[in-house]
Amino acid sequence: MELTLPTHMVWWLSAVYIPITAAIFTLTLKIKRDHDAAIDALQHLIHTRHSQLRDSLAAYKLEVAKYYASVSDLREVERRLVSHLLRIESKLDRRTEKEIN
Repeated sequence: MELTLPTHMVWWLSAVYIPITAAIFTLTLKIKRDHDAAIDALQHLIHTRHSQLRDSLAAYKLEVAKYYASVSDLREVERRLVSHLLRIESKLDRRTEKEIN
């Protein structure tokens, strides 16, 4: 029993099916390369933006640490100011008492 392909099947395979299959394979590889390149570009962009964001956050934290007082510093200044105002008040009270007497 001999298996042979009819002529039109051989023509179909050689003229249509094999070139279409090769074209699909080539397009698939091209799409994969394009997607890989796009993913690499996006990863680079994300890494760059992440670095910029991290640097700007560090700069903001440094600015806050330099130019804004902490709560404990504010409490200390308030305590000193109140103490000084109380001393001034007591001096004024003593002076008015002396003037009255």
